[in-house]
Amino acid sequence: MTTVETGDDGLPFQNPHAVREDARENNLERAIGHEVRTLRKKLGITGSDLASATGISLGMLSKIENGNTSPSLTTLQSLAQALGVPVTAFFRRFEESRNAMFVKAGEGVELERRGTRAGHQYNLLGHIGNNTSGVVVEPYLITLTTDSDVFPTFQHEGLEFLYMLEGEVHYRHGDRLYPMAPGDSLFFDADAPHGPEVLVKLPARYLSIISYPEKARGRR
Repeated sequence: MTTVETGDDGLPFQNPHAVREDARENNLERAIGHEVRTLRKKLGITGSDLASATGISLGMLSKIENGNTSPSLTTLQSLAQALGVPVTAFFRRFEESRNAMFVKAGEGVELERRGTRAGHQYNLLGHIGNNTSGVVVEPYLITLTTDSDVFPTFQHEGLEFLYMLEGEVHYRHGDRLYPMAPGDSLFFDADAPHGPEVLVKLPARYLSIISYPEKARGRR
């Protein structure tokens, strides 16, 4: 019997190092199965309904949706007709590229964000646009080198993770201040006002990783 570790909410933890079984052998089958299941659920029909409409047995349809068999072209044509899509729709996930971005030290894109001023430097370390997760992630290296009378306060959708690399700051989130030194981290809901409020030891550098749903990109 397999034991699945869950969190306080009862949902299983995702293993970031998990490897799909037989990934090399049946990537195409898994991609086709994923599309068949997604399209079927989008139409709101059951597996039995789709099996009846195509003349495919329910057991075979289950194998197709789970990526456990390689359907024939005739079977794919029957599924495509029943689901109202071209046969090529089943291959979209398989053909999608999986992007990566490598940034050499010192080559991040320096940019200005709201509240940026002298002594506050933001370097975007990478960016992947359209991706299969539906989540946008923006990793920044933030460097604070000059004390200032006014500190930027940010507020936006999504979640943010900070990891302190150098120096010390007191970082505000909502109505609380967190003293941060090298090795400290802070993970928070970015919808609350937040930002460095007291620069204790300069220069200060920390990683800021922001994530938010792709649909929210235009509202930030």
